[in-house]
Amino acid sequence: MNANGKRPERKENAVRAFLRLPMVKYVLKRLLIAALTIAVIILALFLLLQFMPGSPFNDEKMSLEQIAAANAKYGLDKPVVIQFFQYFKNMLTGDFGVSYSIAKNVDITTLLNARLPVSLRIGFQAVALGTILGLLLGILAALKHNTFWDTLCTVISVIGVSVPSYVFALGLCYFLAFLLGWFPTLYSDANPILSSVLPTISLSMFTIATIARFTRTEMLDVLGSDYMLLAESKGVYGTRLIWMHAIRNALIPVITVLGPLVVDLMTGSMVVEKIFSIPGIGTLLVQAIQANDYNVTVVLSFVYSLMYVLMMLIVDVLYGIIDPRIRLTKEDG
Repeated sequence: MNANGKRPERKENAVRAFLRLPMVKYVLKRLLIAALTIAVIILALFLLLQFMPGSPFNDEKMSLEQIAAANAKYGLDKPVVIQFFQYFKNMLTGDFGVSYSIAKNVDITTLLNARLPVSLRIGFQAVALGTILGLLLGILAALKHNTFWDTLCTVISVIGVSVPSYVFALGLCYFLAFLLGWFPTLYSDANPILSSVLPTISLSMFTIATIARFTRTEMLDVLGSDYMLLAESKGVYGTRLIWMHAIRNALIPVITVLGPLVVDLMTGSMVVEKIFSIPGIGTLLVQAIQANDYNVTVVLSFVYSLMYVLMMLIVDVLYGIIDPRIRLTKEDG
């Protein structure tokens, strides 16, 4: 630093210039909205806990003194305002408390660490499989419009949307596991890859069908648009025309649909997890509701909500990357 202090001023100007960049402003605005949404969710969950009937300690064998001691131990005897700020801090730092019924006095973080990775892994496999096959089917149907391939892709999409995932799960269990014996019927930690094939296929069917339908529709609109004709008039043909212009512009609505689907799959399907005996958070949520374990239920609701907010944030950022017009429009608004 010199006597005139020019170096810090130059650095400060560079930071200000960086923050004024359209993409940076766009991302910062989305981050602020996401943070406020998470705060509102935490407040809503806290109020839900306060208005729930009864007490977390519903054991009839506990005396009034024992219930009072338990309330004091977990800070439930403090004023509501103090409870809220402590609850807010704990949720943001990952201190979710303990289970009251499912696994008494066991940290909920321990339960999540044991179950969340399983749901995330199978969900990620289903998302990857569903997205890749859905895009391929949709693009094929659009490029082969009004042909046998278009009809075949449409039929697959209708079946995938109409038939529930648990029906696919039962059918795969019967044919591929029971009759042919290619895959295990139930999930096993000893063989997680092979035993997760059938759940992955079952969960991915709806994603395949949904992505294929949206991709086909958007690709047909893009292929018939004026700017595609303009690109062809400039000498852009074949694969380059499809990849550089058609697919990129057709991806925006597909990403919109894919965002919520990703969260649904990566947080687990309760029915599919039950069918294959997968120790995921979907099964944990069912157990928590059945056992009236309010603490676990609320924490799982927060995890679901947090993943939705983060996924919507990623979708918004991808919007700005794929199509700068969206970013500029939202900035002007």
